Amino acid sequence: MFRKIAPSPKGYPLLGNFLAIRKDPINFFVNSVQEFGDLVRFKLGFLQAHIVTNPEHIKYVLQDNNRNYNRQTLGHNRIRTVLGNGLVNSDGAFWLRQRRIAQPAFHRQKISAFADLMVKNTVGFLEKLEIYATNSQVFNIEEEMLALTLKIVSQTLFSTEVDSRISRITEAVTVAMRHINNRITNPFSLPESIPTKENVHFRKMLTTLDKTVYDIIQERRNNPKEAKDLLSMLMTACDEETGEMMNNEQLRDEVMTMFLAGHETTASSLTWTWYLLSKNPIARRCIQQELKDVLAERLPTFEDLPKLQYTQLVVKESLRIYPSVWLFLRSAIEDDEIAGYHIPAKSIMILCPYITHRDSRFWENPEGFDPERFALDKITKMPRFAYFPFGGGPHICIGNEFAMMEIQLILATVMQKYQLDLLPGQVVEIEPLITIRPRHGLMMKAKKL
Repeated sequence: MFRKIAPSPKGYPLLGNFLAIRKDPINFFVNSVQEFGDLVRFKLGFLQAHIVTNPEHIKYVLQDNNRNYNRQTLGHNRIRTVLGNGLVNSDGAFWLRQRRIAQPAFHRQKISAFADLMVKNTVGFLEKLEIYATNSQVFNIEEEMLALTLKIVSQTLFSTEVDSRISRITEAVTVAMRHINNRITNPFSLPESIPTKENVHFRKMLTTLDKTVYDIIQERRNNPKEAKDLLSMLMTACDEETGEMMNNEQLRDEVMTMFLAGHETTASSLTWTWYLLSKNPIARRCIQQELKDVLAERLPTFEDLPKLQYTQLVVKESLRIYPSVWLFLRSAIEDDEIAGYHIPAKSIMILCPYITHRDSRFWENPEGFDPERFALDKITKMPRFAYFPFGGGPHICIGNEFAMMEIQLILATVMQKYQLDLLPGQVVEIEPLITIRPRHGLMMKAKKL
């Protein structure tokens, strides 16, 4: 029986399209989609991959037929080294059980309790901005956002009991993320069992991270107390259907997932939002006016968020142009068909919000910065999966509302007091790792308002 296969760019014998993807993945994917259409096939050595960019087909993979597409991919397997079998990596019945247990901790009412903590830590960042502004000092906003979001996620997860261990955790998290990024972008890297300098250092940092997290979990089990952090919520939560609770290993994996994914993705989103606001002064002035009208110079609270409507539109538009997770990977369990093309079992499916969010069929002036496009009367007319910065379907990011709250509160706290401007003349280049980051950082100056 003849099976129609998707079009494919030319590649090399054996390697296929691997070298082109390795060299410049974003431009290669963009150019391939422009040339061949919504579904493009790639050869990655002995593997086949398909990039899917049409919202209807994305919906099919992530939602309608999601049971046929799991996370058994090279990328997820390498992330699993650090994150274990947490929600980002798990599938099937185990994932469903974990999701049911964890979901109540991320209920809107529960996460609202962390708003004051987010604002408090951002006020601490304002003290640094005071120094930068007074001395006309240049700083890397990406580094500052990584430090701020790491501090916030540490305290929301563990309360204040990790203050004495923050520096240890910060170093370990930084090394772990760098290691994961390197291994995902280099499939020919040596196995972690080989004692290279990098592997030894990574193992040392992972041991530090594991010991710290397991120690905190055990301390809580030995001395239960009333704490309103995410760890306590996860430890006391149970599956409503079975009554089961998470054991220490499952808690470790979920905590590590929230720890690593929860700070790097949010920091990336904030970094690009500061960049876009610096490049679009009209939008910046609109936010500043909204903050003045709603807050009247007081610090923002969770209750203020619904009133900060333009601020929310800016965040959504920033996530459209620079989605922090720029692609999602799935693997076909059984043969399938999409858009009339045969999808063989074990084919890797690449879902790329970076491309779909820029598709001119769905977005007018897609390269332009226009927060108003997310006004309710406009966005409701869009195909559901034309915009999916947090993924979609059953596996949609459990922390999406947490992240949106954090980004908005940080923006509102900072922008009342300071204006952040991009240092002129620097080359801003995208580096597509696990998250999408500026390759050389993002240098800025602060001006007090």
